[in-house]
Amino acid sequence: MEIKKMQGIIEAILFTMGESVELGRIASAIEHDENTTRKLIHNMMDRYNKEDRGIRILEMDDSFQMCTKKEAYEYLIRIAKQPKRYVLTDVMLEALSIVAYKQPVTRLEIEKIRGVKTDHAVNKLIEYGLIEEVGRLDAPGRPLQFGTTQEFFRRFGLQSLDELPTLDEEQIAHFKEEAEDEAQLQLDI
Repeated sequence: MEIKKMQGIIEAILFTMGESVELGRIASAIEHDENTTRKLIHNMMDRYNKEDRGIRILEMDDSFQMCTKKEAYEYLIRIAKQPKRYVLTDVMLEALSIVAYKQPVTRLEIEKIRGVKTDHAVNKLIEYGLIEEVGRLDAPGRPLQFGTTQEFFRRFGLQSLDELPTLDEEQIAHFKEEAEDEAQLQLDI
């Protein structure tokens, strides 16, 4: 195997792993001894420095790791925001479920089904990229209609809406009974 190809494989390994990889594992992957592998990696390290690349390879106790150069940090921070951890509350999951099953659906229709305001939940779902505006209802005021996004499918591991779980008649009857009991409690108060 030629040197450039072996270095390309090493580069792919270090990039993909994202953490330090032991020299022995790299040597095994390219089917060469550790001394040859170390020389190949050191040549790559020298080339990256010489070419003033944005990445570098660090050596730590017979392990190697690919990372960005510290000089690039100020530029990276300009585009890489602090990652947000998205939390889907019960309210948001309810709204998302309604959109997924009833789409295209308006905010008012979501609120009718839920029985409470959904502005915050809908806005957060849009912000998270799980739902989007898909058009306007042909009715007075022309309210926005919402549907799921490709991100929704990706996050929930679905290929199509046909893969959404379905309820059998017994479950539907049970839910209706619970809703009627809850409505009766509201009337009694």
